Amino acid sequence: MKLTVEEWLRERNIAEVEIFVADLTGVLRGKIIPCEKFLLDPVRMPESALAQTVTGEWGEQEDFLDEVEGDMELRPDVDGCFVVPWAREPTGQIICDAVSNNGSLIRWAPRSILKRVLRNFHREGWQPVVAPELEFYLTSRDNNPDNPLSPPVGRTGKPEFSKQPFSIDALNEFELVIEDIYRFAEAKNLAVDTLVHEEGVAQFEINFKHGDALEIADQVIMFKRCVREAAIRHNMVATFMAKPIQGQPGSSMHIHQSLVSRSSGENVFAATEGESKGEDAKQYSSLFEHYVGGLQKYTPEMMAMYAPNVNSFRRINNRWPTANTHWGMNNRTVGFRMPDTNSPKSVRIENRISGSDANPYLAIAASLLAGYLGIKKKIAPMKMTTGPAYELPRGIPLTLEESLKKMQKSTILRSGLGHQFVDVYVGCKQVELRNYQKVVSSWERKFLLDN
Repeated sequence: MKLTVEEWLRERNIAEVEIFVADLTGVLRGKIIPCEKFLLDPVRMPESALAQTVTGEWGEQEDFLDEVEGDMELRPDVDGCFVVPWAREPTGQIICDAVSNNGSLIRWAPRSILKRVLRNFHREGWQPVVAPELEFYLTSRDNNPDNPLSPPVGRTGKPEFSKQPFSIDALNEFELVIEDIYRFAEAKNLAVDTLVHEEGVAQFEINFKHGDALEIADQVIMFKRCVREAAIRHNMVATFMAKPIQGQPGSSMHIHQSLVSRSSGENVFAATEGESKGEDAKQYSSLFEHYVGGLQKYTPEMMAMYAPNVNSFRRINNRWPTANTHWGMNNRTVGFRMPDTNSPKSVRIENRISGSDANPYLAIAASLLAGYLGIKKKIAPMKMTTGPAYELPRGIPLTLEESLKKMQKSTILRSGLGHQFVDVYVGCKQVELRNYQKVVSSWERKFLLDN
């Protein structure tokens, strides 16, 4: 039998709790409360706190947002309870649902959005299974934002100078901080698997084990906190910014996804007995093809959820672009890759478009919704790409401004995620975009000052 939140806290002798929700940008908003006080009264916070920009301002307020700053309740979820392994006294962290005064989920809160999408699959008797791959950089600590980021010093006393993809020696250079990352993740029971050194200087990737979409989104949020805390302990900075360093690769959040039957547990993406035989035999089902077709068709309208910041598009617009709407078998140049597998249980699609700066609730929700719509509408995918996709048409917006325009006009997103979510999300991001456009950059000062 599942524990209640109170039982979970008392079982671990928790003295203090951090209770929070993720806002539209993925920033955690909440309170730190003594455990006994938390158990006495519901925790409340202004509903508008969810609509803040990354700079702490508010987006363009819509009519449905309470002008008198009404409260919402932060309702704890026992599946979102985690210990804090770096705290001095027993401390818990609790991910909550944002609930309105009438007891219903706030429909435009990110966690509510993912729950809304998952209900579509549950009605059909399906269970989405996801496994993100999350990239990040470690950098030296420098509190001057005008300075370019630089690699941190490793345990031998020297920084990395060149790219070292999959190097064991390069991993060992950061052994101490990596040990803390794994230790924190294990204490929180996070479903993390392999950690590798990625292509960039002091860039790393962690693979999550496959699991329930909502639980994995919660764990991505918690993992980011683990990495940042471990970096602080070693006088480093951990960043999930999509393109933090000029001339280095960007950081992605690839999302592996499949569907299983809730009754039988079988992977419905695998070919049926009839589909796996004959001249046209294949590993995947027609349902899988329609899922891919939905990803291809609706991704352009969802780009602002995969690439939510101006910086996100610095990662996407590069010399070898892999963010596109093409798909292929074991082809890492396409946006939607089907990994080669010998087991029907492992048939899945990997969405390679999202950046590591994306809100995991929203990126996963967008990908699942696109696939679901493809199945329901029986959308046929484009022909599989067998060669490099670098020179092919991208098929996606390449700026935040264009992405927000497509999202604002999207009837599919408005019906699938709600008018309120689309309006408040676009309004929030438009404020961020305008604030960015007001900034005079170092490039402008360097090349235009004397002209």
